[in-house]
Formats: sequence, C-alpha cells, structure tokens
Amino acid sequence: MEDAFDPLGVGAPILHAQLAWLSHPQELGEHMLSLSSDLWALQWHSWARMHGLPSPDPIEPNVDDARFADPVWTERPTWDLIKEWYLAFTRHTQDMLYETPGLSSKERRRAAFWWRKWLNAVAPTNFLWTNPVALQRAIDTRGQSLIDGFSNYLEDVQAGEVRMTNPDDFRVGENLATTPGAVVFRNRLLEVIHYAPVQKKVCAEPLVIITPWINKFYVLDLQPRKSMIRYLLDQGLDVFITSWKNPDASMRDTGFDDYLREGVDTIVRVAREFTGAAKVHAAGYCIGGTALAMYMAWANRHYPEGEVPVADWTLFTTLVDFHKPGDIEVFIDEGSIHYLISQMARKGYLDGKSMAASFRLLRSNSLIWHYVVRGWLYGEKPPAFDVLYWNMDATRMPYRMHAWYLEELYLRNRLIQPDALVVAGEALDLGRIRQPLYAVSCEDDHIAPWRQTFRIVDHVSVPVRFVQSSSGHILGIVNPVVDPPKRRYWVGETQPGDTPERWRQGAQACEGSWWPDWMAWLKPRAGEQVPARAAANAAFPALADAPGEYVLER
Repeated sequence: MEDAFDPLGVGAPILHAQLAWLSHPQELGEHMLSLSSDLWALQWHSWARMHGLPSPDPIEPNVDDARFADPVWTERPTWDLIKEWYLAFTRHTQDMLYETPGLSSKERRRAAFWWRKWLNAVAPTNFLWTNPVALQRAIDTRGQSLIDGFSNYLEDVQAGEVRMTNPDDFRVGENLATTPGAVVFRNRLLEVIHYAPVQKKVCAEPLVIITPWINKFYVLDLQPRKSMIRYLLDQGLDVFITSWKNPDASMRDTGFDDYLREGVDTIVRVAREFTGAAKVHAAGYCIGGTALAMYMAWANRHYPEGEVPVADWTLFTTLVDFHKPGDIEVFIDEGSIHYLISQMARKGYLDGKSMAASFRLLRSNSLIWHYVVRGWLYGEKPPAFDVLYWNMDATRMPYRMHAWYLEELYLRNRLIQPDALVVAGEALDLGRIRQPLYAVSCEDDHIAPWRQTFRIVDHVSVPVRFVQSSSGHILGIVNPVVDPPKRRYWVGETQPGDTPERWRQGAQACEGSWWPDWMAWLKPRAGEQVPARAAANAAFPALADAPGEYVLER
C-alpha cells in the first residue's frame, strides 16, 4: 500500500527518520543542545545587526551556493538575518537527517535528499517579496522586469519545463553538429556517421564512438571550438559515431540485445568494412560506455581468441559497478523502479522530459531554481548556451530495454557478477576482456561518481590508464584544449588492488585538457598513416549528410 501512495519513496524515508529520532531520546537531546548553542549565537548576531553593530555571519553559504552572492544579503541587516536564519534551519535539518540513529545510510541519504529539495524550493531567493535583488530590479526598471518575468513564465508553461536556454538560438546542422560527414549506414536503431577527413593522411585503424542513447550524439560535436569530433579529425583519426533512433511506442519491445547487436556490433562491422581494417578502436560515453564494456565482454566470448574486432577501448564517465551510483540512488529501490516500469509499460517508452526532470532535480538549485529566479523574478531571457540546449533536446527510452537496464544493472548490479547476465546469446564476464583500457572520470560528476567509475579496475584484468578530469559529467568530457587552460586533470596507470584514493595520491596532476594525453595513448596504437578516406564510397554511399536524420527527430 505504501508504494501506491508514495511510489517514488518521497515521504517514507522522512517519516522513518522522524520516528527514529523519537525512539532515540538521548541522541535527540544531545542534538537539541547543540542546536540551542548555535541558535544562541544566531540570536546574538541578530541583536548586533539590528543595532547597527558589526558581526560576522555565524553561518556562511557553501562555496558553490550562488544564491546569496549579491552583497545586499550581507550588507543590509534585514536581508542578512533572513539569509542566516534560513541557512541555520537548512543546515541543522540536513545534519539531523544525515545523523539519524537506527537508519541505514541509504535511508538517511534518501530522507536528506527529499528534505533538501523542499528546503531549496522555499529559499527566500525564490520569492519576489523575499528577494531584494528582484525587488530592486523591479524598481529600477519601473516594473518592466516583472512584465518580462511573467512573459518568461508563460513561455515556460507552454514549453512544459523551466527553460535553461532559448531553443530558438540553436539549430542542429546549422550552428550545432556542423562537422562535415555522411550517414553511411542506417537501420531501425541507429545511423552510422563517418566524418570527412581534414588531414591528407589518417591512421589506418578507425575510431568508433558509442554515444549514449539517453541523449543525442552531438554533445561531442557542439560548436566548432569545443567539438571533440573536430579535434579528433585534426589529429588524423578516422572517426565513426553512432546517432541513435529516438524511439516511440512501436519500439517498446526493443531490448538491450538489440542495442548490442544492431548498434555496437553493427557500427564496429561497418567501420571495419568501410576502411578494410581488421580492428577498430572504440570509445563509449556514459550508458554508451556501459554498452561498450558489455560488448567487450561479449566479443571476447563470441569471437575466437585474437579475432576480437576491437584493439582497445576508452570509457568516458562510465559505470559498470552500480553499487553506489551517485545521487540518482535516491530513485533506486524496488518500489520506485517497479513504479517507473509500470509507467513505461503503459506508453511503451520512457519520455525524455521525465528523465531530464529527474536529473535536474538532483541539482535543483543550479538546474531549476536558478532559472526560475533569473527568468521569472529578474525578467532575463534564457542565455544562449549550447550545452544547455543539448541537455533540453531529450530522447525517449524503449520500455523493454530501459526496464532491463534498471532492474539488472542499477537494482541488482549483475554486470560485475561473472556470467550472471546473458546478452545477445553470450554470458558476460568483464574478467575475460583482454584489450587495454583508457578510462576517464570527472571530479564533480553526480551521474557517474568518479570513485565508482574507478571500480572497473577491480573487474578487468588489463592495463588501465585512468584519468580524473575536473568539472562534471559533461564539461569534464567536452573539455577542449584552450590557452590559458580552464581545467586540470590527474592521470596515471592503475595497479592491482588500487583504491581510488591510493591511485589519486600517485597520479600526475596536469593543467589543461586530458585530450592530448588520450591522443598520446591512442594514436600509436591506431596503425600506420594511410591516404585519407572520403566520407562515403561506392560500397557505403551517403544516405544523408551529417548530422543525419535521426538526430532531428523529436
């Protein structure tokens, strides 16, 4: 009955936390004593500020909390006190939930997560009458900011989401995904794009990139200055990439077997046949990387030894061990997943906007309320930001594939169990993989936490060069070479028995992008230089110019 009233487990962990505190009166009393001490300090601060006396803030916002960055929140006593009491209430609530006696750590995190979403929603910055910046802007513009904000609100309602960028600012194939190339193969699941060379000679063995079907492929081919694809072409690599079909209800029974056979195995075959190379080099991003890891285990059992068609592989922010999958863990339990599966079963797919909303909820301050405040209260138009446009360009998930993925990987974590999963007719064992691996993680990744992506070294028996890039799931990967450098990374070979912390202590710290390090690892393995191949040929004629047709489907 609990699942029927609370299918996503929002209320249950909070109720459990409350009952746990009531059943531990000694711990509750100790915490109340600590709270009273902090409240006394806050009372003194309030008295001092109201009488015009200097007093340092007893509670400072987190360094990454930009909500109270405007000086008015510190300089004006009234607004300073509103900020301080809100932060005090927030901190103590969160601390109590994380310290709840008698609850599992997962249940504590779930309770803290949902309370934090409510606390974020009721922040004084989110309301006109408690946001001094919005009030001052309304005065300065004689109310025009409020008129513009209401217009933005109506446009968001019409769009069915809080827009992070204006969709009219970008067009795929016009100012995004403009790298020349051709669709050289198409089936019901994917288009294979082969890019036109920019060098007279290229490496003999091509690079195949398996992109996530949760989003569209052009995150790796945004505007030219930040396009990984263009960088790879400049390096003399011959590049093929997946552009996945945006599924509808007619594809409800498409499974993971199909994605492996008709997707990953197919693009590997097409790249080999197009180039005449015996082997390819493969890279996979996010769920595309998970699929590539499964394919590598599949191929090492499916093909005779020495005939596996992939010479080495690269993973970008990829989980194979789903034991601690990051903040998304709050959605991962039997009740939540079965509820989601039942919703998908009715439609035949998972709507992309639903998934996007879940990921935005994980970072609600920066991905939801920031845009509410800037758009609705300040009256600002959404900024033109290519990554945010891509993030809003959502795709759907077939029912059968996504249900299997959630149950077998997230819920039961079977990929790391030798022979526990049978995919496309083969039992998967990551320990059978024999090809060297280059793995990239991101320091602030909340979708694939870097410590968890590191766990792949526990399940493969091959040399692994591991990289930790600064920034998050997208910007840590879409990390072009710029001068002066914007980011940094840590890199080093892994050793048997390494923990993430031990590896990090011995890793080399470098300024800039990790892309050149990847090239230094990959290019010597990719064969001799040969005359560059055109984007299409007689055997594989151009079915469409890049970026193709599937990427344009809504």
